[in-house]
Amino acid sequence: MQPYLDIFSHLPTIRTKRLILRTARMSDAQDLYEYSSDPEVARHVLWTAHTSIHQTRTYIRYLLRQYKNGAPSSYVIALRDTGKVIGTIGYMWIKPEDRSGEVGYSLHRAYWNQGIMTEALEAVLALGFLKLNLNRIEAQHETANPASGRVMQHVHMQHEGTLRQRLYNKGRYVDVELYAILRKDYRPPAHLQGAIP
Repeated sequence: MQPYLDIFSHLPTIRTKRLILRTARMSDAQDLYEYSSDPEVARHVLWTAHTSIHQTRTYIRYLLRQYKNGAPSSYVIALRDTGKVIGTIGYMWIKPEDRSGEVGYSLHRAYWNQGIMTEALEAVLALGFLKLNLNRIEAQHETANPASGRVMQHVHMQHEGTLRQRLYNKGRYVDVELYAILRKDYRPPAHLQGAIP
């Protein structure tokens, strides 16, 4: 577990064409609250829309603890040209014995359908395969949220099946679609060469 602990306690900043993926700061609270308070953003994820910036600050404190403990955690997604934080992406869990992990993400509604999350997910997959030395990375989305599945398809994750009523979310059982990509099938995009410190 030690190599993972070292990396997650010092998450490398990743720069892509339009984005900076970096660790969260308390000064990000207003930007994070701006989209995490949107019920549409929260509809298909396991957290509920924030009703106060206090909740957002609590979430940031949680991320800071995760970094300190070297536990799997999320980056904030910031726009490279303005620094505005518009989302989060990262690892939900890592199983060192299987060299596998799961990624999850959320994004400000104003930035949907612009290839932003595909760009961020490419970077996090590169981190997983090139830095964390994983063999398998998976992701899942509610069946009722096919746009999230298209992001997974864009980065060449393969659909592995529908998990019926896999989760209980916001008062209902929901089906989820499971995607994954294996090391043997992974090809780092040319534009990410050298982007992972």
